Amino acid sequence: MSDIGRVTLFGKLNPLLYETLEQATGFCRLRGNPYVELAHWLKQILQRPDGDLHRILRRFEVDAAALDRGIVAALDRLPRGAGSVSDLSAHIDDAVERAWVYATLKYDAAQIRGAMLLLAILKTPQLRSVLYGIAREFERVVPDVLADALEAIVDGSPEAPPAARAGLGGDAALRAAPDADGSALARFAVDLTARARAGEIDPVVGRDGEIRQIVDILLRRRQNNPLLVGEAGVGKTAVAEGFALRIVAGDVPPPLRDVALYLLDLGLLQAGAGVKGEFESRLRGVIDEAMSGERPVILFIDEVHTLVGAGGAAGTGDAANLLKPALARGHLRTIGATTWSEYKQHIEKDPALTRRFQLVQVSEPEEDAALTMLRGLAEKLEAHHRVLVFDDALQAAVNLSHRYIPARQLPDKAISLLDTACARVAVSQHAVPAPVEDARRRIDGLRVERERIARECALGAGDAARLDEIDTALAAAQADLDRLDARWRAERDALETIVGARTALLKEATSDETPDASARADLQAKLAGAQAALAALQGDAPLVLPAVDAHAVAAVVADWTGIPLGRMVRDETQAVLNLADTLGERVVGQRHAITLIAERIQTARARLDDPAKPHGVFLLCGPSGVGKTETALALADTLYGGEHNAITINMSEFQEAHTVSTLKGAPPGYVGYGQGGVLTEAVRRRPYSVVLLDEIEKAHRDVHELFFQVFDKGWMEDGEGRAIDFRHTVILLTSNVGSERVMQLCRDPQRLPDAQALAEALRAPLLGVFPAALLGRLTVVPYYPLTDALLARIVALQLRRIERRISAHHGIRLHCADAATALIVERCRTIESGGRMVDAILTHTVLPRISQAILRATLDGRALAAIEVSAADGQFVYRFVDQSGEEETT
Repeated sequence: MSDIGRVTLFGKLNPLLYETLEQATGFCRLRGNPYVELAHWLKQILQRPDGDLHRILRRFEVDAAALDRGIVAALDRLPRGAGSVSDLSAHIDDAVERAWVYATLKYDAAQIRGAMLLLAILKTPQLRSVLYGIAREFERVVPDVLADALEAIVDGSPEAPPAARAGLGGDAALRAAPDADGSALARFAVDLTARARAGEIDPVVGRDGEIRQIVDILLRRRQNNPLLVGEAGVGKTAVAEGFALRIVAGDVPPPLRDVALYLLDLGLLQAGAGVKGEFESRLRGVIDEAMSGERPVILFIDEVHTLVGAGGAAGTGDAANLLKPALARGHLRTIGATTWSEYKQHIEKDPALTRRFQLVQVSEPEEDAALTMLRGLAEKLEAHHRVLVFDDALQAAVNLSHRYIPARQLPDKAISLLDTACARVAVSQHAVPAPVEDARRRIDGLRVERERIARECALGAGDAARLDEIDTALAAAQADLDRLDARWRAERDALETIVGARTALLKEATSDETPDASARADLQAKLAGAQAALAALQGDAPLVLPAVDAHAVAAVVADWTGIPLGRMVRDETQAVLNLADTLGERVVGQRHAITLIAERIQTARARLDDPAKPHGVFLLCGPSGVGKTETALALADTLYGGEHNAITINMSEFQEAHTVSTLKGAPPGYVGYGQGGVLTEAVRRRPYSVVLLDEIEKAHRDVHELFFQVFDKGWMEDGEGRAIDFRHTVILLTSNVGSERVMQLCRDPQRLPDAQALAEALRAPLLGVFPAALLGRLTVVPYYPLTDALLARIVALQLRRIERRISAHHGIRLHCADAATALIVERCRTIESGGRMVDAILTHTVLPRISQAILRATLDGRALAAIEVSAADGQFVYRFVDQSGEEETT
């Protein structure tokens, strides 16, 4: 490539070429290719049916489907496995440079269009060889004929740029180049109303209230500058774009119908302004032009906090100070956008700047509102990726992103999730599936290994037995690849049938002609048959995805978060209905407690409880080791996808009044401000979780009072003033208060009190420790002491887990006799630590002996087949049996 800068050169691409080049970069990254090649770009250009390329193909009678297959085959030959895109290939740079020469010198054009790009490639010998290597179908295009009749061939193509946009590249709206008249607004800002009029702005849904507030503020005589404030990703820029769409549609009061909304690019203002006073001169030019132009202008400044300090060299004022006089008089109307943290850090500290703006809060939308926003964008995503998006995919994108990606905001995270799922489905329909590619790589690896070992065998130093093993593995891998290849071809054929039937049905549905009922029934039957055939082929491991559905979205979330896919797509309602039984498998002997908790959570999930409160607040009271902590872990695993979603806080660390700040975060001016609190930060990052406040009785009374609002209103304000949402949590508090009373009442197993009587008996001890206001806001759940029979069940549960672990890692059978179980129960009763002691005995007594035997057998070259654990004379007895039948008893 010559010395021409890439940014300058690529800025000459027309919108279609620039957008398809961006898409080619994303397509390359998804495929794992290291460089963006011409094949990636041509693939994306070919997906634009109204562009120059398709008109050229029709003129020279080139089969577009065959061409597409050739491009896909060329893409499959590219190396894969790159984690990111390194760069554009030199072929793309050369092609764009040559196309610019043809565009300017031969056609006197201000932009490069698709026909010129193809002509430049065909006229350059090196690039022509690359093009023919991608697909031989391009040989049918005659370069000289294309050059002479180019305008006639592409007549009517949407790639012809309007005169008003001459000289601007595909996404030039974001890089505004100088116009011939030297307009400051054209150089440093983007006309959003022009983009809206050209259909370049996505529809904005669900922000009518914020747009109405903007209109109210802009119509003031003074201080008519709205400031959009909200967390990153909630849609502040989209609100401004929605206002531009309203202006173009005429859906604004008469004083605003003729205004132009410009997006000011502060980066362009600063770029190259190295000379003292240059930045101020540029900004002053923008302000003067906005205030004195024939057409009223409103400036939109995204990331408005960057005004503070911008251009502020020594002895000069910053951009904010230059804007203040115009903003104060009301002559310059400006819409700003920033986040809460940046607003507090930069703007709020300047009272003069603060009073010139009127805040418009842009909050994160609720799930229903976010779903409406996604439905408004779905058609754009379908057109961009050329895939079908089902409505259940939109619902899954909102629900799963809200639950499993708490660090980001709706609707941004839901849109990103859905966009990625669409890209993944599009790639699956055109690229080699990962299982097929993995099988090919496995065969390549085995072949390389075989060649090396065969060479060593020829030298008399190789392992001939290993060669036989490799040959066997190669045969199996090849059979696996053949099976996958056959299934892949069958799935692609079924998919083509499905896509064809869907296209025909949609065409018929949008046609003005009277539909043929018989033909429609045939198409529907054909579609149903193809879908059934595809489902039978795919099972639970699809190679080709026919459409974007909830399963495709969940697969993306699983990759992003590491949460197993099955936990997200299972029937959550069924899990809640079976909650008591599921908890009962892990929490032994406390059926009354888990039933009470399950019923409350079922009420909350049915949306019959107060929506402003947490799903449940429970105080679990009872002796140590009876299952209180296990209840919290089991709830987190069942309701929220894993035990990692249990937020455990040991309240014994909060025995002083000042430790309140540790929970909610330090206030401004104190050490630790801005770092978040232990509790608030954890819940902010994981709003769907179980909060376990262990040993709550040991916390200071001020800490107890901190939770009053959480239990009542479902939120807590952290040290930075942010409202932390607890509405989707289940809060469990544990306490040993009244344990002696519980043990006394339950001493006789034949006369056990019921749960309600036990809770009443605990009320007096609890009032001695906790304020009545706290107890009134939660449900007391008593836990019974464990009997010998219940302890034996806990031992059996723990032993089953150990058996599965030993079998999975070593293939050894483990059997524990009843005598061993009885000994463990006896030791637990002696120490009176409940079920917690079971794990300690197994970990510190039984497992070390088993581990030593396994390691010793490995060292001796023996393989154990079975291990038996029994007891005699108050001690454990171990019997180890190896695969030869030899036994050892210790």
